[in-house]
Amino acid sequence: MSIPLQSLPFMYKRLAYVALNVRDITKSIGFYSGLLGLNVHVEQQGEKVGLRCDQYAMSLVLYQSETAGLRRVCFQVASSADLDLAKAHFQSRAYECWDIPATETGFLNIARGFRVFEPVTGVTFEYIDNMIEPPQALDQSLAKIQRLGHVVIRTDKLDEAWAVMNKDFGLLPSDFVVDKAVWARCYPNPFHHSFAMVKSDTPGLHHVNFMVSEIDDVGRARNRLTNAGVDIVFGPGRHMPSGSVFLYFLDPDGMTAEFSFGMEEFPEEDPREARMLENSAQTMDLWGGMPKPEFCKRGEIAGPDVNE
Repeated sequence: MSIPLQSLPFMYKRLAYVALNVRDITKSIGFYSGLLGLNVHVEQQGEKVGLRCDQYAMSLVLYQSETAGLRRVCFQVASSADLDLAKAHFQSRAYECWDIPATETGFLNIARGFRVFEPVTGVTFEYIDNMIEPPQALDQSLAKIQRLGHVVIRTDKLDEAWAVMNKDFGLLPSDFVVDKAVWARCYPNPFHHSFAMVKSDTPGLHHVNFMVSEIDDVGRARNRLTNAGVDIVFGPGRHMPSGSVFLYFLDPDGMTAEFSFGMEEFPEEDPREARMLENSAQTMDLWGGMPKPEFCKRGEIAGPDVNE
């Protein structure tokens, strides 16, 4: 079951950026920029860096930290009015919300926003109303990344976490795997999922995805990463739920990242019902591949991100 569209508390626009804690920011910049093809937009040497892969200023933010993992997840809402609706909604549900300080909005290239901590998943979510679109053209000579696609977490409380994300955060289900996973979209954004959860005994980050513009980018990335000694942990393959062609690999901290091509898109009106899919290897890869043991095992969830 899912909340009806007319009951959604506010409208989303997109998944804006994901913030990760990394243990060696110089090495991570080299990976995400030099091997994946994201562009460095702004950097505070040795502390944090913002990278972009589309027309917006931020797609991925890296913070130097002793422990690697997921720091926060940022969504852009449909309008300034929706930002006010979202904050009032979360406060009415007894969530603590805190405004992003001016020192951070400048670095993040956003107008205004707030953060809210969700205790079941342990994730800090950020909501913003706008993000600067810089005039500088993207360098896509390495890979034609289309956008930040989605972020997936591991949780040991899948049913409880999904109830919260659906009823309180207004995410809509696209597909389920029995007692294993849920893929969710942020209405009216059409993409099959921007956020997903996988059941696990050890909560944490599952992976961060970047959608590429050409299927050849998946193949080129596989060879480029293999030649650089990067561990390919799953794929190439094709997911049954979204229809995406995928490739998973490990970043310098052992966290999993993904390149994917193609994804099912939902219409705003009369979308199909979420499916209940079989918990099988073929559901995850229609081509019959199997992930390596290191697949999506590393990366803690940092907890409340109140201050830097």
